[in-house]
Amino acid sequence: MKSLFKPIMERVKVFLSRLSFRTGVIILALCIPCYVLSFAQMLLPISAAAKSVLWFVLFGMAKTTQYAGLAIIGVEGWRRVKGWFRRRRD
Repeated sequence: MKSLFKPIMERVKVFLSRLSFRTGVIILALCIPCYVLSFAQMLLPISAAAKSVLWFVLFGMAKTTQYAGLAIIGVEGWRRVKGWFRRRRD
């Protein structure tokens, strides 16, 4: 089973490594509206089952965009993002 997923994961890594830092930051920023929507939908006047499905989908999208953005920007990119926020705060 492990040998089945290894080539797939390698192709995903190669694909993500070709994307730019800016793309990674944009995808990482997309997780914020997904998180907000995943919890804001609780205020809608719909059934509990529909709320559960919406939460599952939106929270899953938030996590997916979060991890994909982090994978694209990498460790050095994350240091750049943190440095930008530190400089802006000072």
